[in-house]
Amino acid sequence: MTRATAPLVLAAHGSADPGFHAVITTLASTVASARPDLDVRIGYLEHGPPDLAGVADPDTVIVPVLLTNGYHAHIDIPSRAPGATIARAVGPDPRLARVLADRLREAGWDGRRSVVVVGAGSADEAALDDVRRVAHELTLLTGATARAAFAASGQPALPTVTEEAVVPYLIGPGRYATVVATVRAPVVAAPLGADPVLAEIVLDRYDEALTRRRRNAAGFARVDT
Repeated sequence: MTRATAPLVLAAHGSADPGFHAVITTLASTVASARPDLDVRIGYLEHGPPDLAGVADPDTVIVPVLLTNGYHAHIDIPSRAPGATIARAVGPDPRLARVLADRLREAGWDGRRSVVVVGAGSADEAALDDVRRVAHELTLLTGATARAAFAASGQPALPTVTEEAVVPYLIGPGRYATVVATVRAPVVAAPLGADPVLAEIVLDRYDEALTRRRRNAAGFARVDT
């Protein structure tokens, strides 16, 4: 096995709910178990410690444990970790539709009822589109009609009562997961959690970013010589 040359930092939003921290800790442990050579760290944007700025440096590769490409992925993380290599966020990714389907089935979904996929919401239309995209991928995967809704800003709004199955497109417990849990519906699934698929995506994002960094460094070296 080739020894990794850069620490991997899982950059998560954070939550006052200790259950969220437990999910991220478990995810980090799963990633570390898959790559024993890798220095895996956690950095939060809110509700730390550890704070992202305290664990990231120019040698690290940061993988945003975020499900959409919004403010945190494009502005917040780069501003807190200048010089670090920043990978693509874990979402959107077609594999996350599989995890949503698993959470739905665990909650008793029979595959026939239509589904509401609930994202946190954002002022960034691209981030809203990421949730719509995963809802479409869930439809393609299962054959059941799935649509997007949002627990905070954004449209369409989360229904308070529905005959559809509801699944949060969220990493773990927290403010928005609590909102989703209050919906009166026949099936209300749990968040994604520290699913092994999420760890798989994290490592793919890390490898992709590290390869990009090495290629860029090689290109600069050729120019210098």
